[in-house]
Amino acid sequence: METLLTADFWIGIFKIIWIDVILSGDNAVVIALAARSLPPEQQRKAILWGCGFAIALRIALTVVAAKLMEFPFLEILGGCLLLWIGVGLLKGEDAGDGDAQGNGSKKSGMFTAIRTILLADLVMCLDNVIAVAATAQGDMTLLIFGLALSIPLVLFGSSLMIKLMDRFPWIVMLGAGLIGWVAGETIVNDHVLDTVAQQYPALKYIAAVLGAALVLAVGHYLKQRKAAVPQQSLR
Repeated sequence: METLLTADFWIGIFKIIWIDVILSGDNAVVIALAARSLPPEQQRKAILWGCGFAIALRIALTVVAAKLMEFPFLEILGGCLLLWIGVGLLKGEDAGDGDAQGNGSKKSGMFTAIRTILLADLVMCLDNVIAVAATAQGDMTLLIFGLALSIPLVLFGSSLMIKLMDRFPWIVMLGAGLIGWVAGETIVNDHVLDTVAQQYPALKYIAAVLGAALVLAVGHYLKQRKAAVPQQSLR
């Protein structure tokens, strides 16, 4: 009880709230992009299941995050995975393709969306977990609070983003670009590149811009090619 009355505790609470608000945004964008093409009832299920598994991942990663970050090339692989996910989401693959193909395809689309959410969150939540764990400094109350706070933030944020994407389609491009941006940052953050990153501080931003540009360019090209196939088959 004495811990709750200290200034350090409440400063830690404020820091964790700020960290969660900032770092949960990209996770919400991924969930919204993955679930946006599903029917409304499946959107809710995909968000709930995806967030549920994502929170379980965060709890597990909290225990081993520091050790995971010591593995060489882990963040490079994670960044490449995010690039692939970003391109796929912008292309509009899988999730929306089952709408006219029966109940089995719809279920497959929902499972695909959940799988995409899990894969992306596995990479993107590492920064959140590490930041919260560092701020908590071993205080389990702060650590649990940080994990618990991320649940409503991601749930609310992803639901809001889906509505915004339906109303303003250009937000989909911004969301895909954000995933590419995070992918570029993740690759450069790998500790095998520490020396290069310290020597060239601008490399982080260059990689982020290139990641965003790559996702947007490749995703847009594949989306156009995918849309052109039905037109060619009608000729």
